[in-house]
Amino acid sequence: MAKIIRVGVTFPSDLLKDFDEIIGKMGYENRSKAVQDAVRVFVSERKWLQDEKGTQAGVLMMLYDHEVRGLESTLTEVQHRYAKIICSTMHIHISERDCLEAIAVKGDVAEVRKLSDELSAKRGVKILKTMFVCI
Repeated sequence: MAKIIRVGVTFPSDLLKDFDEIIGKMGYENRSKAVQDAVRVFVSERKWLQDEKGTQAGVLMMLYDHEVRGLESTLTEVQHRYAKIICSTMHIHISERDCLEAIAVKGDVAEVRKLSDELSAKRGVKILKTMFVCI
């Protein structure tokens, strides 16, 4: 087991109140475990931004307006170009206009970044969030 180090953190009172409410509903027994989990998520989300080398696995979550002319075919064309790093996709209809697509990826970090950047730049893509697990 890794050595445990105690640190102090300051929070605005309203943020701490919200945090305590959420972790209480989730069943956390103490703040330390919840803060550790939150930091792990933050590190895994940000670490790939600093390290452009190596292989990573994760998911691109993309919300887009399917009624934007030509967007769906453009998104499909982009994904076909990156077939070597895309493992799977899942398409979810959110509303009459909005679709959510989860794109599972595994491959070179630089290639995943290119895919993420290319998709997010398309007109009609509202949100694209990249989530990695540290491997």
